[in-house]
Amino acid sequence: MTNVLDMLASHAYDFARSHSYIALDVPSLERAKSLVELFGKAVDGYKVGLELFHAAGMDVVEWLVRSGKRVFLDVKLHDIPNTVAGALRVLRDSGIDMVNVHALGGAKMLEAARNALEGSAHRPQLIAVTVLTSLGDDALHQMQLPPSSALVPQLAQLAYQCGLDGVVASALDIEAIYTHVPAPFVTVVPGTRPAGADVHDQVRTRTPGQAIASGATHLVIGRAVTQAASPLAALKSIWDEMERAQMHRVDTERSHTSHE
Repeated sequence: MTNVLDMLASHAYDFARSHSYIALDVPSLERAKSLVELFGKAVDGYKVGLELFHAAGMDVVEWLVRSGKRVFLDVKLHDIPNTVAGALRVLRDSGIDMVNVHALGGAKMLEAARNALEGSAHRPQLIAVTVLTSLGDDALHQMQLPPSSALVPQLAQLAYQCGLDGVVASALDIEAIYTHVPAPFVTVVPGTRPAGADVHDQVRTRTPGQAIASGATHLVIGRAVTQAASPLAALKSIWDEMERAQMHRVDTERSHTSHE
């Protein structure tokens, strides 16, 4: 295990490390600390979602920040503009790396969220959730919403126009997003699964390599690693896939540039 951990902490995984968050979807601060201890210096980014945030509150956020970790606070704020802005004013100087709101909150809410972060000495990136990866087109149709292929790019464009830094979306939607908004624009992809892995409750998912190849800037890695029989080995496999996909993408871009 030590050899795998040392390997994961090496510069060979600098891209994968800096472009991913491990999801601490656990019910207690103690369990979160045990996972962070397991991954040691190899992992420097963690996602704190609703389960852990409701269990431990800002204690877990403050502990991770003190430990030198990047924190994506995945609280998916969705309320009237004044309430969302108030919540973000409380969070903006906590040292978190990223926080999210729901794009379906509308333009006024998104603009209020963006304005609430202005002037912060530690301004986190603000991203908007488009369509949850657990929702397929049948579910969207039941809510009288357009299919994800149409809805996600529209919501991404709205987030961009409101001055947000990026969006959360399925890997299936990344290429369409970049036809509506210019880079640089953060695209965070949750719910990726290695080939052959259990997809759990994810409906719209792809492999980590496919996500990076499609243009995703960050991946949130959860149960495929944290519930694996060997979490370090599972993480290495995913990071290997991310590194290969990024190298291929860079090589392809260089090839296109040299032929222009």
